Order: sequence, then structure tokens, then C-alpha cells
Amino acid sequence: MADTAAYEAERDELVSCYRELLAAGLGTGTSGNVSGRTIRGMLITPTGVAPEQMQAEQLVSMSLTGAVATNQLLPSSEWHMHAAIYQARPDVGAVVHCHSRFATTLACTGRTIPAIHYMIAVSDSSEIPLAPYATFGTEALAHSVAQALREGQACLLANHGQIAVGADPVAALRVAIEVEELAAIYWHALAVGGERILSEQQMDEVKAAFVDYGQQKGD
Repeated sequence: MADTAAYEAERDELVSCYRELLAAGLGTGTSGNVSGRTIRGMLITPTGVAPEQMQAEQLVSMSLTGAVATNQLLPSSEWHMHAAIYQARPDVGAVVHCHSRFATTLACTGRTIPAIHYMIAVSDSSEIPLAPYATFGTEALAHSVAQALREGQACLLANHGQIAVGADPVAALRVAIEVEELAAIYWHALAVGGERILSEQQMDEVKAAFVDYGQQKGD
């Protein structure tokens, strides 16, 4: 019974994350997808179902090799990408992929996001890398993303969008939202020609400070 309750709670959390993705302005229609790691592989949003219409029972349970039980909807066309991340990163518990406007704009110009602002430390890196282009939904794209995400919590996908990871859907979504904000800041800095990038030493100091960032200390 406890396992069933935990599974249902996990499904509800993924649906909530998917809806918040759209509410946060990180995409339109059915362009995004989210997933969560499970003991059997992963739960992932199905293809062609809009966030506002998504129901928990419509999430697709599948193995990381692509095996899907009968009587389920088709999984997102990007399932290869999600599976590749889980296989390469045992620390990742959830994946969020979207076509947010500013991150996608930078990805379409072949740019990474450098340390334009100290909040880039949210991604556990001093730069958000760019995965080389490959056709959507292919194993080639999955390989490209897995290579770009060997460390850190986010990357851009050339001519495509962004992807963020975390211990759970809430954490992954938080990173995706911050990536889009950083992308917007960088885009505007480029527009006025005055970007100034933080040094590695400055970012090392930020990362050290982030160890206790947002934590309330007791007496």
C-alpha cells in the first residue's frame, strides 16, 4: 500500500511539473516533456497531450531501453534523450525538456550561456554548455545530450531548446526556470554590447557560498 501511495504521489508530482512548465512560460502547446526515474526505468509524459489536459494515469511507464507495457499511450518522442541521461547519470532523478524562448534563441545561434550572472551556479557549473545538433527524437540527439550533461544540471540543445535535470521534478523545473532567466539576461546583455563574464575565481567563491544558500540555520 505504501509503495502504491508513493507511486501515485510521484505521478501527481510529474503532472504538476508539466503544468507548471507551461504556466512558467517555458513553452507552448505540447512542445515540452518531463520524466522521473523509477525502479523499472522511468515515467514520462506521452506524446501529443497538452499539460492542461494531462492526467496522472496517462503518464507512460517504460524501461530505459524503450520497453513499454501494453495499453499505454505512446511516450514522448524524446524518450531516448531522457533514458540516455538516466543511464549516464545515476544522480539524476528527473528530467525537464522545453523550448523556452530565450534559451532556444541562444541555442539557435550556437551559443552557450557563460557566467553572465552568479545564479548560473544553480546549474552546478560555470557555463551552461551546448549539445551539438541532431534530429529530434533520435539516438544521435540522446548521445549528444548525454555527452553535454556529463556534469552540471543543464545544457542547451543546438537549434532546439534546453534540458534541465535534478534529484526530483521540482528541482529539475527550478533549474529550467533559472536557465531561461539567465538566457534572457545574456540575450539582453548581448543586445547592448556590454556583457561582462565572471571569472573562474569569482565563480569558485559563488559555488562555495551556494553550499549553504537558502538554508536556515538553527540556534
